Amino acid sequence: ALVCAQLLSLESDHPDKEISIYINSPGGVVTSGFAIYDTMQYISCPVSTVCMGFAASMGSFLLMAGSPGRRIALPNTRIVLHQPLGGFQGQASDIQRHAEDILRTKRHMTELYAKHCGRTYDEVER
Repeated sequence: ALVCAQLLSLESDHPDKEISIYINSPGGVVTSGFAIYDTMQYISCPVSTVCMGFAASMGSFLLMAGSPGRRIALPNTRIVLHQPLGGFQGQASDIQRHAEDILRTKRHMTELYAKHCGRTYDEVER
């Protein structure tokens, strides 16, 4: 929520000024990443994403969410994409629902990678 609040505050203070997000991240919680992604898409000013070092999982997702032409990875950066992870226990029906939710999340993230990177769904899924 802090990153989202900062993005909204920066846009409020300077609505026409580019915001830069510097990424060196092994990733994190998918729902938190989606909150940041949604905020990046919601604000009107351009968002530059700069990866310095490592962007994995939600880190790579947020890197690709920068405004077109404003996504940068420094020369020695490593970018890692992988499927959403999850571990569940309980009744079989509960585990099945969680598995279906993870698959929906995977499809949605793949669609967004394709949209922002100008690739097809199949290219991203490989």
